[in-house]
Amino acid sequence: MLTDPIADMLTRIRNAHSALHRDVKIPKSRMKVDLGRILKDEGYVEDMSVDDATITITLKYDHGRPVISGLKRISTPGRRVYVGSTEIPKVQNGLGICILSTSKGVMDGTTASEKHVGGELLCEIW
Repeated sequence: MLTDPIADMLTRIRNAHSALHRDVKIPKSRMKVDLGRILKDEGYVEDMSVDDATITITLKYDHGRPVISGLKRISTPGRRVYVGSTEIPKVQNGLGICILSTSKGVMDGTTASEKHVGGELLCEIW
């Protein structure tokens, strides 16, 4: 049993990128499927497929270099970080995204600010 499954997912992606792997397999949960969907929609990963127990994420590279240069977990089980709709941070001056868990579901920061909802700041990706 993992204490922080979202941090485990981000670490698996980070480690797979540093080892230049093509795919990474992650245990399935609804939150991780939503995070993977956002990564695919924003163009940080090539593809994501969901099986019965695992999520397979196909990583994206540009001229042999990983597209994702950084992943950072913000809200942890020991320290939850909540932001309002006007307090959503810009990651790397707009070059990255932040992912929030809101009352309307898991979404990236720009979508959350457009819908005027705040929530728990899960992670930043750039």
